[in-house]
Amino acid sequence: MAGYLFGLVLHPTRDVTEVVGIVERWAVRHGKALAVRAEDRHRVPASVEPVPAGELAARSDALISIGGDGTMLGALRSAVRRPKPVLGVHLGKLGFLVEVEPPDLPRALDRLVAHDYTVESHACLACDVCGDDVVAFNDVALVRQPGAGFVTASLAVDGQRYGYYRCDALIVATPTGSTAYSYAAGGPLVSPATQAVVVTPSAPMAGISRSLVLSPDEAIHLRLRPDSAPVTVEVDGLVIRDAATEGAVHVRYQRDAGLVVRLDPRRHQERNQLKLSLLDLPLLPEQLRELLPDGLREQLGRRELPPLR
Repeated sequence: MAGYLFGLVLHPTRDVTEVVGIVERWAVRHGKALAVRAEDRHRVPASVEPVPAGELAARSDALISIGGDGTMLGALRSAVRRPKPVLGVHLGKLGFLVEVEPPDLPRALDRLVAHDYTVESHACLACDVCGDDVVAFNDVALVRQPGAGFVTASLAVDGQRYGYYRCDALIVATPTGSTAYSYAAGGPLVSPATQAVVVTPSAPMAGISRSLVLSPDEAIHLRLRPDSAPVTVEVDGLVIRDAATEGAVHVRYQRDAGLVVRLDPRRHQERNQLKLSLLDLPLLPEQLRELLPDGLREQLGRRELPPLR
C-alpha cells in the first residue's frame, strides 16, 4: 500500500484549505501520496503533486471529493472510463451523495486504505448532445431561455415515436438524479437500487405532461422541433450547449459507471430521508431553527442553516 495515491477533486470556489490540510497531514503520517489537477496546484500544499486534469483519475487509486454533490458528480464523471472509488467530504449545503464530515475524515481515510467500506455503484447517462459525447450521473436537461418561449421536443424510445413535449424544461434523470431537478419538477423518487431512466417535463403546456419511467435498456431520443424556442442543454447542471435551436439528444443508460465509497450505508440513507422530508416543509430556515430542541439550538449558535431549495 506504500504507493497508494489519492486524487483530490476540489470544489471550484469554496475554501478547501482546512480539509486539504487534514488529508495532507494524514498522508504524511501514513506515507501516502496525493495528487491534484494542475490548475488547482495553488490551492494545495507543495507536497501534493499536480497532474493534468485528464490524468488525475487514471493515476489515482481512489478520489477524494471535497465539496458538495456537484463536486462529487464531477469526480465521478472524471473517472467514468475506468471507475475508481470516490469518497465524498461534505463542504456543501445539503448533499445527498457526500457522506463524510471533515472532523471524521482521518478515520474515513484509515478505512479507505484498509478496504473497510462498501461500494455504492452508480449508473450514468451516456449522451450524444448534438454530436458531442458527454456523461451525466444526475440528469441531462433541455431548458428554455427566459422570455424566449418553450422547449418543444419530440420523444422516441427505441426508434418508436411517443409524442412531443412543450414545457419550460425537459429532464432525463438517473435514479440518483431523481432527487434533484426531476424531483423539483414533480417527478417521482426512484430507489437508487432500481435501474431506470426518468423523463420529466417541467411546467408542461402541451403534449406529454407526466413523468415517464423507462427501462435501462431503452434508447431515448429527443429532437428539437422547428417551433421550439432556443434551449440550453445542461448535464449535471453544467451548460453544454447554449441557445441551441436545432439538433437531437440521444441518451443511453450505462451501468456501474461510478463507484461511491460508503462507510455507513444505513445511516447515510436515513440522513437522506430526513433531508428529503425537510425539502417538503414550507418553512424558512429560521423557522426550522425554532423547531429544534433548546440544547441543539444553542449548540448551533449563530451557524447559518442551509437553504431548503
